[in-house]
Amino acid sequence: MTEARRQVLEMLAAGRISADEADRLIGALQGGESGATAATPAQAAPKYLRVIVDANEKDDGPVHINVRVPLMLLRAGVRLASLIPGPAQAQVNKALREQGINFDLSQIKPENINEIIDQLRDLTIDIDQKSDDVKIKIFA
Repeated sequence: MTEARRQVLEMLAAGRISADEADRLIGALQGGESGATAATPAQAAPKYLRVIVDANEKDDGPVHINVRVPLMLLRAGVRLASLIPGPAQAQVNKALREQGINFDLSQIKPENINEIIDQLRDLTIDIDQKSDDVKIKIFA
């Protein structure tokens, strides 16, 4: 227990401050807010990138697809991409551009993967297509 915290508790015990004041002071000492106004706990890091597709095929009936891609696979892929030699990266980038995907493998760095995964936590894509009765949901 730190000295400052001990002083706050002693002032509370002596009746010099109220319990609410002690709570605010201890919260300030911890660098957070008081218990009454504390922020919600941090969300756990997502483990999967999920893709769910629900469709109603005219010939085959309802179709449900649920794909979970482990984010560890994404991390491993980023590490592997950093091992691709420069000339090969150029060929891959060219092939991607020919397919309409403007993407540069050299811009992916293993040290940035956690930031990418944190951004995926806020990503939710919902697609409802009434004409074909298809629903697609992508989220982490």
